[in-house]
Amino acid sequence: MESDAYSFQTGVKHTFTTVDYVLFGSILCVSASIGLFYAIKDRNRQTTREFLMAGGDMNPLPVSLSLLASFMSAITLLGDPAEMYIYTTMYFWIGLAYLFVAFGAAHVFIPIFYRLRVTSAYEYLELRFSKGVRTAGSMTFSVQMLLYMALVLYAPSLALNAVTGFTLWGSVIAIGAVCTLYTCLGGMKAVLWTDTFQVTMMLTGLIAILIKGSIESGGIGEAWQRAVDGERVLFNDFDPNPAKRHSVWSLVIGGTFTWVAIYGVNQAMVQRCCTCSSLKQARLAIWLNFPGLCLILYLCCFIGMVMYGFYRNCDPLKFGLVQSSDQLLPLFVMDVLGTARGFPGLFVACLFSGALSTISSGLNSLSAVVLQDIIKSYFLPDISEQRATLVSKILALVFGVICLGLTYVAYFLGGVLQATLSLYGMIGGPLLGLFILGMMFPWANKWGAYAGLLFGLVFMFWIGVGAQLYPPVIPTSPISTIDCNWNLTIAPNITAASSILNSTSNAPTQEDSNPLHKLYTLSYMWYSATAVLATCVVGLIVSGITGFNDPVEADARLICPLFDILFPYLPEVIRKPMRFGVDYSTLETSSGSSNESEVKMTVSSDVKKKYQRRFDKINGIEKGRSASQDSGIEQEGSEEVDNDPRLYNQNTDSTTYTTKL
Repeated sequence: MESDAYSFQTGVKHTFTTVDYVLFGSILCVSASIGLFYAIKDRNRQTTREFLMAGGDMNPLPVSLSLLASFMSAITLLGDPAEMYIYTTMYFWIGLAYLFVAFGAAHVFIPIFYRLRVTSAYEYLELRFSKGVRTAGSMTFSVQMLLYMALVLYAPSLALNAVTGFTLWGSVIAIGAVCTLYTCLGGMKAVLWTDTFQVTMMLTGLIAILIKGSIESGGIGEAWQRAVDGERVLFNDFDPNPAKRHSVWSLVIGGTFTWVAIYGVNQAMVQRCCTCSSLKQARLAIWLNFPGLCLILYLCCFIGMVMYGFYRNCDPLKFGLVQSSDQLLPLFVMDVLGTARGFPGLFVACLFSGALSTISSGLNSLSAVVLQDIIKSYFLPDISEQRATLVSKILALVFGVICLGLTYVAYFLGGVLQATLSLYGMIGGPLLGLFILGMMFPWANKWGAYAGLLFGLVFMFWIGVGAQLYPPVIPTSPISTIDCNWNLTIAPNITAASSILNSTSNAPTQEDSNPLHKLYTLSYMWYSATAVLATCVVGLIVSGITGFNDPVEADARLICPLFDILFPYLPEVIRKPMRFGVDYSTLETSSGSSNESEVKMTVSSDVKKKYQRRFDKINGIEKGRSASQDSGIEQEGSEEVDNDPRLYNQNTDSTTYTTKL
């Protein structure tokens, strides 16, 4: 391509060709076809276990790819390259946080959910605290997921609008309709396999962009050197100031809390892990996901470096070619790939694949939560499997329509990467704090849970909204416009609009006039960690005022033996006090003949009476129902019936639970 064909030389952006539209349409058709295939294939197995949990026997590879696709969405594909272009390479450090996230999810949080074999993660909250806490948690999640899906739906639609002129709201409706269609038709299996296909498309698109962009910029080495010259390569910012937008501490520690809220306790992730046939397989799925996370992260980061090398002497934002940082990557793709037929279509297919996977995951998890935590819990406890499956499909459809409506809100939230992570800190952080309060602090009671969640949400929204009203001034890396073609007739109008945009975003604030404004400068990467701290501290204080629970009476299935997980080789004399009185000796681990682990949980009669009634009520196990009628547990000395850990021997003073891991 000749240099005079670039947008910053001509002021003209390339548009889609027929081949690009065919590729884009093909992605939508393939995704819808997968949903239709599983709707036909499983038409005779219409149960909620099949629709919401994929039968509970999925291979860890598609589960891992689905985990990767669910939250590595178009948000990441647009936001990470823009982060490298505008700021510095400090964001590379979040890859280390992913390592801690994988460990925490695989060994701390997911084992508890898996052993309980819950459909909704918030069933745990009723077992640990009360039915009201469960409802509060599930409703908080529902709000969070709807807003997140709106952001994810808006981001690729914005990209398509920026590079092709295709109507913004037309693309929003197209994606939303296809997602809703195959989620309603095929259920969890369709979601898992479409996610697998869409991850492949995402990686293909990213690699193509990086290779072609590197060629146009003189290679990755040259692009890196240009970034060094442009003061964008920085890795050693260890500033502990929490107002620092990105530092090693905020990205590694704060990033760990942000992403554990997603991978550890988010319904979409818990639900996927529980589709695996054993806990060992679920852990494998999470660890397989870790290199995938890093691969997508660093592909996006290097694309951002190459993008800066390409536009180093003519900033598209300052020149007015784009109106927000989220449009930088689409512009770059059309500049370097615009004349290669089909490649722009591959890029937009890549973006839309990220959006489709995330929204379908959200719709499926929302339908599971509302069915289990609201409809079954309050209105139709004895609903048949066939009707429950139908209700799940209707719920997915309804939430799809709501998501379309909420997409309009995303227009006002600024850059999609920071907006999304801020949202997860403000809502996901208090939810993570609630689960940590239950799993790590056996003294906490339901009143502490109510108070902690409410305070965490109010406190974080106060900070988040305050940061929008009084935005702190955030320094950016230097830019240049010396190679821009200022002789273009459209330049004066564009630069006027651009100057207004930049003056608005960088306008000085009056934060120093009010001491409270200092709070609003808190880095968005610290939102989740701050929320967890606030929720747990308030929860413990209120629990102390209203009367601590006795850890001795705690059900060991519901409390995490954290110090045994982190320091398994320390002497027992040191680890025992760290269990705070919870009797984990009843959790005996043994190996089965199939080389799978089993956990046998022997619970005293007092604890059984306290927790089993609540557990049975949640899961619809009728009083007096024999073990042979239930599905899911292998009692000692009896044959295995299914995979459900909810059976108990009513004729003894203790209960032995055997759960396949």
